[in-house]
Amino acid sequence: MNGGYSPEKLSGEDMRIAVVRTRWNEHITQLLADGAIKTLQDSGAEVEEFVVPGAVELTYAAQRLTDTEQFDAVIVFGCVIKGDTPHFDYVCSSVTQGITSLNADGIIPVIFGVLTVLNERQALDRCGGEAGHKGIEAANTAIEMVCFSRSLDE
Repeated sequence: MNGGYSPEKLSGEDMRIAVVRTRWNEHITQLLADGAIKTLQDSGAEVEEFVVPGAVELTYAAQRLTDTEQFDAVIVFGCVIKGDTPHFDYVCSSVTQGITSLNADGIIPVIFGVLTVLNERQALDRCGGEAGHKGIEAANTAIEMVCFSRSLDE
């Protein structure tokens, strides 16, 4: 049982979804956002895009967008590529914990579209390459989670 909705027949009609991406690694985050935006618009959703400097700022942006009560879901896109210092671990931990906390609050779904990869090739493979398109997957997840939430309110 899926709480009154069928994942195979989801529509974004009557949904307003915020997409937030980082400028850091923009050549990757823009690909993710473009895939998500096209998918959402094709499903009938209204989409608004926002840009923040880096991955750590995604939590703040998502929190502020959640607080506006203007959106049914927020999708965040970032790309953190491992380097030679522990900075990677701190950034990944920060954004993961921040988005998890927002979801635990349960106001609206915040979809985690942050790539945490070892190299640029792995990131590009997740933007329509061998590993699929994580932007499209995040858009579909947002639609499904809004439908899930609405089914509980019925």
